[in-house]
Amino acid sequence: MSNTEPQPQESTCGGTADVPAEPVRELLFGRDVVLGGTRQMPVVRTLPNKHRRMVGAWCFVDHYQGDVSMRVPPHPHTALQTVTWLVRGEVRHRDSLGSDQLIRPGQLNLMTAGRGIAHAEDSTEPAGSAMPMHGVQLWVALPSAAAGVEPAFAHHADLPSLVDGPVSTKLLAGTVSGVTAPAGTYTALVGAEVSFAAQARTELALEPDFEYAALTLTGEVAVDGQELPYGPLLYLGTGRRRLQLSGSPAAKLLLIGGEPFAEQIVMWWNFIGRSHDEIVAAREDWAAERRFGSVDYEGARLPAPELPISRLVPKGRVR
Repeated sequence: MSNTEPQPQESTCGGTADVPAEPVRELLFGRDVVLGGTRQMPVVRTLPNKHRRMVGAWCFVDHYQGDVSMRVPPHPHTALQTVTWLVRGEVRHRDSLGSDQLIRPGQLNLMTAGRGIAHAEDSTEPAGSAMPMHGVQLWVALPSAAAGVEPAFAHHADLPSLVDGPVSTKLLAGTVSGVTAPAGTYTALVGAEVSFAAQARTELALEPDFEYAALTLTGEVAVDGQELPYGPLLYLGTGRRRLQLSGSPAAKLLLIGGEPFAEQIVMWWNFIGRSHDEIVAAREDWAAERRFGSVDYEGARLPAPELPISRLVPKGRVR
């Protein structure tokens, strides 16, 4: 998914100086953004947040729900991985590698941008109508050693799960309680969807050196004894070895986490870089139709917005 804001905000992320050395509970309220050009789709963006920009290498979280049409024309990415997770609906992914893949709830699309890739995402409802859509689009920042890797795409239809009575924890990325997801990542991180078939409690094993955050997807959920309303992201800090979760029947929550991302990065529009000049070069290459390839798509590409007047400078992870 693209950041289609006409004046995207610069996000300077990374560094470990502001990572809490103990468990915390910080509610990070998102901002409303509309995506998709003329057929706009509303989303709530909780990362990057004005109070905290990253959770491990996770640097972008867009949560959307409603009777909508997703139409995100071809757009570029650099130095990140995109993670598409659906709760309801169906999305068609096409990219400049020639990938053409439908994704449905419970499946994972993982695209590695590396040195540069372009892709488009569309919901699959009949022309002229909308359909119930519910999902989360996430980005993972690549460390500098992997920022220039060759682009790649992977679809995982079957993901491993942990089962605790009526509670099922499906692994998107990383390892929980000895169960490992098949998705290939470049930093130590974890992503999981926890689903409650009935009113229940469960406990997950965590890595004390990881920082974590949770997002309610459906129903009523409590995290570490605190009710988590639909909307905000609950940042949990580090230092936990276990996490208590409870939920109502049909409730779902998304848990993300990882080793704090030590590098400082600049994120602007759909690009991640280490300097202003890297972002400028990526924008110029997209405008000149270099580097990113082409997507088999019925319609125009998304144009890059204008850069801000001031130089983009890497800074810390909180404001």
